[in-house]
Amino acid sequence: MLRVKASLLFAVAVVAGLLACSSQVASACSICRCGDATFNSLGIDVFSSGSFRFALDWERFDKENALSEEHGTMGRRLLHGEEPGKDAEVENRFTATLSYTFGETASAVVRLPWSKRRLTTTTFDEEQVPIASTSSSSDLSDPEIYALVRLYSTPFEPGLGRRTSLSAMAGVKTPWGRNDLRDGAERLDEHLQAGTGATDVYGGLSAVYLLDARSAIFGSALYRRTGTNAYDYKFGNVTTASLSYERKLGGIVDSVLSLDYRHASRDRIDASGTVDENTGGDVLYVGPRILLDLGSGIVARAAAQIPIAQDLYGDQTERAVLNVGLTYVFR
Repeated sequence: MLRVKASLLFAVAVVAGLLACSSQVASACSICRCGDATFNSLGIDVFSSGSFRFALDWERFDKENALSEEHGTMGRRLLHGEEPGKDAEVENRFTATLSYTFGETASAVVRLPWSKRRLTTTTFDEEQVPIASTSSSSDLSDPEIYALVRLYSTPFEPGLGRRTSLSAMAGVKTPWGRNDLRDGAERLDEHLQAGTGATDVYGGLSAVYLLDARSAIFGSALYRRTGTNAYDYKFGNVTTASLSYERKLGGIVDSVLSLDYRHASRDRIDASGTVDENTGGDVLYVGPRILLDLGSGIVARAAAQIPIAQDLYGDQTERAVLNVGLTYVFR
């Protein structure tokens, strides 16, 4: 896997975003989806007056990282082998999204996720014999509530719509998901908890430019400030940027190609400010997506986010994110 310095990745994302915005003048955690969730599940024409939209999504996340000297949220010591050991985490997340648009200028969105996670920890004894243990969990994750407000748009053009649109987004990730899941008397590892146990706030900008009646460019940038939970764990703050090109391939098929960038700070694991050295960093993904209009307001979606460059802190590897979903527009 090609590794690129964080500064270079950030420069690429910023330049891409600026290019998207200039053309318009002429949508947290250690394992999370990059890109714009609103654009992915609800589409670029989310500002349709008086309309409800409902989406169901399945996503699969997969990553691996070396264990730190202190392993897990309960501070369990590693065995004394020379190998550091590994955590391999797989999450299947199911999310229901509901939105409503007020007068073509503002949309309210609620996202309700449910998470199923599996964590395989491999350590080595003094004779370098691997010892693997697997734990799993499933429960309600943290609901999110946010709003999008259209800041600017060009006049409506017959047969095309509003060629250019700029919007702001702000929201909150609630701490309502389960963050006290246990195996007997022992609390599960932080990365097996369905929710983070903390309130996050986030905001950003997104823009759409219609090239013609069959193609469009979409760009967004978002910053998420994460909170600290009751166990003094704080996932790193996250900055994301996305640039997408959408093209209609026929009467019922749309294709999308995205570049998605994410920067995350290291996780803080206790009240003293100790950080997990094997969390955070930079990832650049390429994301092909296909959309199929099934009629009656229903659209089927399938997508993948494939990491093409990583500059992650410590010893980590992120793998492709898979997404399949359905969107229904109430008419």
